[in-house]
Amino acid sequence: MKTARNITKAISFVALLVTTLASPSLPTRSQEAARYSKMAPIDQYLMTDRSAEIAMARSAAPPSISADAEVTVLGRHGYETVVKGKNGFVCLVERSWMSPFDFAQFWNPKMRGPICFNPPAVRSILPLTFKRTELVLSGMSKDQIIEGIKAFGAKGLPPLEPGAMCYMMSPQGYLNDDVGHWRPHLMFYVPLTDPKSWGADLPGTPVMLNPQFQGAPEPITEFMIPVPTWSDGTAAPKEAQ
Repeated sequence: MKTARNITKAISFVALLVTTLASPSLPTRSQEAARYSKMAPIDQYLMTDRSAEIAMARSAAPPSISADAEVTVLGRHGYETVVKGKNGFVCLVERSWMSPFDFAQFWNPKMRGPICFNPPAVRSILPLTFKRTELVLSGMSKDQIIEGIKAFGAKGLPPLEPGAMCYMMSPQGYLNDDVGHWRPHLMFYVPLTDPKSWGADLPGTPVMLNPQFQGAPEPITEFMIPVPTWSDGTAAPKEAQ
């Protein structure tokens, strides 16, 4: 079934990134676990050409949005604002640690997830990207990062704002080793909810549940909807690559 194939291949990453909704074979999972069992040296996650990272970040959304957006790039101690914005959007390139914590490629240094957050998401979702990144770059383990996110959620995470969403329409991203840049899509953030209330993952519906958060540990449900074109207006494939 076409919908089932799409769901199986559906990968979304953040900030960041996404994970496969169907389990890979045991040999594949074992190989991935061994290859990405720990964080690589920080230099492998950084982009030495800041102009290239800015361009990649902007490619997450159409120029009508990204041209006036704020842009941040990843440095050794976290994200740094390098371009001031005018429209309230923020564009950046998320790294692999914005994947679900049980994703075998959580530490894959090749992963790049261009993403543009709208103003409500800037205020209530983007802080999670910054916090996870801060904890990762401080050298914490996954368990310590989870506990740090829980503490942040209890004390410092702003309430989720209605209308929070983001654009992931870049043809330049690399979401993981299985799907490459996958397909352009939009993502919507809501408080923890039953995916059926959105019709997610049902036959014929374009709405997919993204397991990036889903209460583990962030109190958020995230849905994604594929769109037909990349941010530059060119046609996207109808099937996931």
